[in-house]
Amino acid sequence: MLIVMMGFTFFSASMWTGGRLGAGLTAERFFLAVLGGNLILGGYTGALAHIAATTGLSTHRLAHASFGVKGSWFPSALLGITQVGWFGVGVVMFALPVQKVTGINLYLLIAVGGLLMTTTAYFGIKALALLSLVAVPAIALLGMFSVEEAVRSTGGMASLLAITPEQPLSFSVALTLCVGSFISGGTLTADFTRFARTSRTAVSTTVLAFFIGNSLMFVFGAVGAALYQQADISEVMLRQGLIVPAMLVLGLNIWTTNDSALYASGLAFANISGLPKKAMVVVNGTLGSLAAMLLYEHFVGFLTLLGACLPPIGAIIITDYFMHEKQRWHDQVVFDARVRLSAVVAWLAGCAAAQLLPGLPPLNGLFAAALVYLALECTLGRSRSSENLTPP
Repeated sequence: MLIVMMGFTFFSASMWTGGRLGAGLTAERFFLAVLGGNLILGGYTGALAHIAATTGLSTHRLAHASFGVKGSWFPSALLGITQVGWFGVGVVMFALPVQKVTGINLYLLIAVGGLLMTTTAYFGIKALALLSLVAVPAIALLGMFSVEEAVRSTGGMASLLAITPEQPLSFSVALTLCVGSFISGGTLTADFTRFARTSRTAVSTTVLAFFIGNSLMFVFGAVGAALYQQADISEVMLRQGLIVPAMLVLGLNIWTTNDSALYASGLAFANISGLPKKAMVVVNGTLGSLAAMLLYEHFVGFLTLLGACLPPIGAIIITDYFMHEKQRWHDQVVFDARVRLSAVVAWLAGCAAAQLLPGLPPLNGLFAAALVYLALECTLGRSRSSENLTPP
């Protein structure tokens, strides 16, 4: 579980966020922002990890309880579309630098990269674990070597710590960036931690992965941006002349992220279609690869907007579980087959709060969705159908 969750948190967007933080914060405020962001992310994903390990259910099967069996199609579609989109973007993020260095045809690289990533995602959690077992140590060791070389060649740690931001970030903005960089992906935590043997294992490995993996990505990005004006560690390695390590880190980093995204999207569309998860992984990988350039050039902003609407889903699942734990999960009370409007209204309230209220948008969305769902459940109660839900 630890190696899978570490691979999950080795995410290129966290490096870009680290680059923005490194350029806008002093070293002390940078580490405080990273610590605060990881505490929030750890609490959110840790709660989802506990629920998944206790029930043995994925994010989409958990949504049967709060959104209704048919209502769960909505969060599944939102999560699935977002993950297929980021899979396509990730394939291009891998292909473009490799094409620049090697001169190999871009579309051939997209096709080969998409095929390899789809193949490993097809074989499920065991393939994810094996891939992460290779990727996590390689990325960590090569990245730390590159950072050490960068610091040593530019005057040492004292020189790095002495850098003063030209355009300082406020601490609230920095914390928002830390939390926002991975909270949408963190909503899918249950898809992986449902395989943990115990809740303690699920929660501890999830929280530890964020404090190690996510923090490393932030540090890599911050050091690269401060010293080379480049947040991506693979680009830093290219500037250092480390071409082969750069391509290795780039490929493994995107591969672990894309495999997790594709695996999660397969579960999402399997919930909607009723088709096997493996079949949906193949379909999603094919579509993501074919549309990769289109997604990369036109839809990154749209995918980011969709991502902002994912945390309220997790908040509703968490609230529902702890409200009805004894009645439904321990005594096997049945779930609604219909769409449950209380969850839909709470999700809309969470999205609105994230966009409109001052403060930290991800937390605004989480708390608003949870509070509205709690209020509606307490006021309206819940009706139940005669349809049972059994763990996969």
